[in-house]
Amino acid sequence: MNSAIQTLIDRGFVNNCTDFEGLSDLMDKGPVTFYCGVDPTGPSLHVGHIVPFFAMHHLQEAGHNPIALVGGGTGLIGDPSGKTEMRKILSEETIASNVNAIKGQLGRIVDFSEEPKPGHGKAVMMNNADWLVDLNYIRFLRDVGVYFSVNRMLTFEGVKQRLERGLSFIEFNYQLLQSYDYRMLNERTGCRLQIGGADQWGNIVAGIDLIQRMGGEQCYGLTFNLIMRADGKKMGKSEKGAVFLSPELYSPYDFFQYWRNVADADAVRFMKLFTFMSLDEIREYEDPKRNINEAKERLAYEVTKIIHGEEEAEKAKAAAAALFAPCGAGNKEGMPSVTVFRSDLENGIGVLDLYTRSGLTSSNGEARRLVTQGGAEINGQRISDPKAVITLSDAEDGEFILKAGKKRFMRVIPE
Repeated sequence: MNSAIQTLIDRGFVNNCTDFEGLSDLMDKGPVTFYCGVDPTGPSLHVGHIVPFFAMHHLQEAGHNPIALVGGGTGLIGDPSGKTEMRKILSEETIASNVNAIKGQLGRIVDFSEEPKPGHGKAVMMNNADWLVDLNYIRFLRDVGVYFSVNRMLTFEGVKQRLERGLSFIEFNYQLLQSYDYRMLNERTGCRLQIGGADQWGNIVAGIDLIQRMGGEQCYGLTFNLIMRADGKKMGKSEKGAVFLSPELYSPYDFFQYWRNVADADAVRFMKLFTFMSLDEIREYEDPKRNINEAKERLAYEVTKIIHGEEEAEKAKAAAAALFAPCGAGNKEGMPSVTVFRSDLENGIGVLDLYTRSGLTSSNGEARRLVTQGGAEINGQRISDPKAVITLSDAEDGEFILKAGKKRFMRVIPE
């Protein structure tokens, strides 16, 4: 097996391949141009999107040439694969804005510099709007649509699932467009491999078939496992919703905490998938005698460093440590915070109101349940009386650290 493919297998990425032997032989002969696509349906990627791009990173390190294809064209329609309902149709302006945001986020994982490191492949970013937006529909049906069998399309799992709930004609066309993407990339760049999540298998196979039917060379598909947490829930979901890469939508501190609080069974597995650590280094954390919290702290630090930079990772790490330090100790700078008027605290704020102002609860009713159920702490002291009033005299080092449940914190700063 080619060493690059074996690396992906060893790290737990690989689900299936259209031809392991053929792809391995092709990669042994020299650098292979390959691509992975992502549709800009939101202003930020989330953790569930990025597994194929971490795989892209490892393939680039092995000398292969990545294309990150941003779907400025297909994003106007939306991929039905793995979705229970039709996506909201976005405006062209929104799609363009999302494309720009996603470019920056992918650049944290894949090296798009003009001169990559020695031995690394050269990565480029492309946008399928360049060839899809101005397509002549009649010509497209004649030149491309003629090669697609509706009967075969109906056999793909992603389509079958949606047929039970309803599949629009616009979504049904998505497979043709993604297949055409592969064909265009093969024609323009010599791209011979498409990678993606396991839910993309049908689209990838259709693209390979289209290339061959239109006289192109043998191409390949490699899919990756859809990552689930040890508790059976989807990767990238949290109490706050999706774990976005954008610091505006999900703070670096909360991002760090998401990884720090993964299940023990997931820590080393996620190190292999979501960090650039070598497998030899990761094996040191597999020792059953080693404290699993060391692995979880290292995982949180490494992923936060990749996505948000070393400075933010250090701040988040220090802020997390400060929560368990004696009052007033530790660096709390990276902790999420809100400000309240000093004058309000001088007069006293009801604990329910304070929790709601902090954003830890959405209403006083929710805050009341938190307090009465024993889940509220201020500066390390449990608050059990929903009628309690908090004043400046209760501050530690001039501020308050509010805790909701076991894992959610907020720093409240009087101003």
